[in-house]
Amino acid sequence: MSSASSVARPFQVLGVQQIAIGGPDKSRLKKLWVDLFGLELTGNFTSERENVDEDICAIGVGPFKVEVDLMQPLDPEKKPAVHTTPLNHVGLWINDLPLAVNWLSAQGVRFAPGGIRKGAAGFDICFIHPKGNEDLPIGGEGVLIELVQAPPEVVKAFAAMASQYA
Repeated sequence: MSSASSVARPFQVLGVQQIAIGGPDKSRLKKLWVDLFGLELTGNFTSERENVDEDICAIGVGPFKVEVDLMQPLDPEKKPAVHTTPLNHVGLWINDLPLAVNWLSAQGVRFAPGGIRKGAAGFDICFIHPKGNEDLPIGGEGVLIELVQAPPEVVKAFAAMASQYA
């Protein structure tokens, strides 16, 4: 395993794609985030496998829109327990997800089971495990981190923004 500081990173983290907030009753979360903060409700996602019923909300516009997922478990007794950590996970836009996963794995990053797959919003996703282990010592130090494949328009918008400040 090589040190990340001595190896050039072959991908970019472009920006925050989402935050996911869990609770035992998403209607209480919706009261704050939708009714009081004014976030737009853009959809709903339910998955028995992920044990989740989530409202998908948004703040911002265009490629800089950030998804805010308000989640409750379908069954509070089952895993994953999306409600036991109020800040469930943070999602990051990645310009080349397969390349990022391969490189991060080689650096000792532990990924959660499931590999790269379609996420609730239709983008390819995978998760960095909250905890490292003996074989793969690097994890999210208690935070689940979702890596999200940015679509071409998001990659282009972040590149244009970065060039303005270079």
